[in-house]
Amino acid sequence: MYMIDDHVACAVAGIMSDANILINTAWVQAQRYLFAYQEPMPVEQLVQSLCDTKQGDPSGNYAGWKAAVIGANNQAAQSMLKQDHKDDMTREEGVELALKVLGKTMDSTSLTPEKLELAEGFLSPSRKVKYQVSPPASLSKLLEKVGVNQPAPEDL
Repeated sequence: MYMIDDHVACAVAGIMSDANILINTAWVQAQRYLFAYQEPMPVEQLVQSLCDTKQGDPSGNYAGWKAAVIGANNQAAQSMLKQDHKDDMTREEGVELALKVLGKTMDSTSLTPEKLELAEGFLSPSRKVKYQVSPPASLSKLLEKVGVNQPAPEDL
């Protein structure tokens, strides 16, 4: 997770050298705007500016998602998210849904805290971006609650 400004954070996947350039560009643009106007850069304006630097789509358009998946088995995971995601979900419900989707779509017989890291990004009551990484003990309890912490056959 990268903090762009107090109200914007970014998670990346893919080629990290490319991501570092884009993250640095976004950070510089956000800081220039803050310096010039003494207020945070609107998120949509920051995204549009970043898409002018490196288009997210051949047409130069950008889009937002309420929930998205990348990587192996992404189509099955995206289908589960479309079916189960609700606009009024709590953070806890969102985390549980994410773990459920991972449990059903990962190429692993079991999810354990050793194979998984959970980081949550959220807005605090003061409208600042915060993120926290769940410690292994907490993650283990969440996996058991969701029902995806099944031992692998070789672990029995």
